[in-house]
Amino acid sequence: MYDLIIIGSGPAGLTAALYAGRFKLKTLVIGEVPGGLMANTDVIENYPGFLRISGVELTMKIQEQVQALGIEIKMEKATKVEKLEQHFKVTTLNESFETKTLIFATGGEHRQLGILGEEEFKNKGVSFCANCDAPLFRDKPVAVVGGSDTAARYALLASEYASKVYVFYRRDKLRAEPALVRSIKQQENIEVIYNVNVTELKGSDKLEEAVLDNNDNYKIAAIFIAIGQIPQSKLAKDIGVKINEYEAIVIDSLSKTNVKGVYAAGDATNTPWKQIIIGNAEGAFAAFSAYEDLKCFKDKE
Repeated sequence: MYDLIIIGSGPAGLTAALYAGRFKLKTLVIGEVPGGLMANTDVIENYPGFLRISGVELTMKIQEQVQALGIEIKMEKATKVEKLEQHFKVTTLNESFETKTLIFATGGEHRQLGILGEEEFKNKGVSFCANCDAPLFRDKPVAVVGGSDTAARYALLASEYASKVYVFYRRDKLRAEPALVRSIKQQENIEVIYNVNVTELKGSDKLEEAVLDNNDNYKIAAIFIAIGQIPQSKLAKDIGVKINEYEAIVIDSLSKTNVKGVYAAGDATNTPWKQIIIGNAEGAFAAFSAYEDLKCFKDKE
């Protein structure tokens, strides 16, 4: 029986594990990918203590801290969560574990455009990770869809390799951080096309063209889609955790859900800002809350 199981190994889950270890809680982290989406971030410049650091390096540093505290980490997929009489049961593809408390740090998955050609050209020019794939399109024209921080970073990274980077955005102004917007404006090979939507992707055996709803067509070799995330909340929903209209887990200021002994942190929650540092904070809150609730439970025994 664990004191705490954390589902998710991104920044929120790893930070929760760090604090749980310091609280001497018997803890298990179950996650599919170390660092989650953070590990796909090429350059991070807004994390305290580092002028610049890659997502992979930051993941390794946090994970090293967690493992130094003796926290058990299993790289597996949690497939089922059950609420038993006094505790919870988490099942993976290979085994099951029981715990007194539970933190969902399950993050989100990339939102798709849902247009013709998107599925057909996945891994043939359609990508959700510029950090992974931008170097493959050196000296070729590419595009980015979106206007967020992620989209801006994708555009800036792609501009280091591509001959031209088009940014297709459905609004009339980018909503990325001002510093990122300034950098985009200073980059000569980035062009932002406002008030448009991509309606179709075309090509033969690989992506060759993007069609917009203003009837313009752009010749591109790749398109990086950065239009947000879909919270991974199904496992939480299965045990009665409250989910909002956007499928995000509803938490209070202490990262508690409506189910006693269940907490959540990071991109899967209803917090409006999806940032690594905010996931860290919510992970810490969740671990503190679990510790306090476990302590209260023991005091009553």
